Amino acid sequence: MKKFIVDKKYNGKKLDKFIFDSIPNLTNNLFYKTLRKKDIKINDKRINSNVTIFEGDEVLVFIDDKLLHFNFDLDIFFEDDNVLIIDKPYNIEVTGKNSLTSYVHKYYSNCAFKPMPCHRIDRNTTGLVLFAKNEDSLNILLKKFKNHEIEKHYIALVYGIPKEYYTRSEAYLFKDTKKSLVYIYDDFKKGSQKIVTSFKVLEKRPDNTSLLDVNIETGKTHQIRAHLAHLGYPIIGDGKYGINEINKKFGKKYQMLCSYILKFNFKTDNGILDYLNGKEFIKPIVF
Repeated sequence: MKKFIVDKKYNGKKLDKFIFDSIPNLTNNLFYKTLRKKDIKINDKRINSNVTIFEGDEVLVFIDDKLLHFNFDLDIFFEDDNVLIIDKPYNIEVTGKNSLTSYVHKYYSNCAFKPMPCHRIDRNTTGLVLFAKNEDSLNILLKKFKNHEIEKHYIALVYGIPKEYYTRSEAYLFKDTKKSLVYIYDDFKKGSQKIVTSFKVLEKRPDNTSLLDVNIETGKTHQIRAHLAHLGYPIIGDGKYGINEINKKFGKKYQMLCSYILKFNFKTDNGILDYLNGKEFIKPIVF
């Protein structure tokens, strides 16, 4: 438990600003999770929202210190003068405070250009994340992702067995930022965005699970996890969109989802990255 007294500087400010300044290693995800669990007290009253605070308020934060000292060695999957591919572990965001990008910047602190991520994957999704090591590479790669000239494939262990070997599904995703959740609908709803998710069945298992190769034509928040659950194939270990009883049965505490293939299919000008065209990076993965 950590105890703080709000000083004049934060009078009338939101709680998150005060908390992040007071606890340097706190991540956005851990802060909002702590809020949802009502593990923050202001003047001895438990709260679950980002309230306004005032000078003299007593703030108690109930967070295990172990969660504030996440550390790891960068797992460099591939590197040359222009690009860097990191194999990201679970329980860390790609960007933000105390993120994968933060660790990359520390590791390359002596470089004039700090490597920048070209895409993101969820905090508890593991696997390959592509970084650019110079401004030219960054501009090229961001354009390539936008034009769908870089394929990202994910491998997922799901509960249930699809009838077809290949499925391409269109749906609509609505993002609820307050709850940090997304909802999937078969038909358009106000505020929703169209999504397209495709998958192939790599393996059918006798315990009613399947190994899927997943490709998304649209990259929306939690798209794979929520869309597969909507189709009746929840990812094992997924605490948000999965089934708790199934997760417990298989003893998985985070989603069995990994970004395991990056494939470069350039169709437009490649500049200094022309040598990457046609290359494929595959991470061996066993679920």
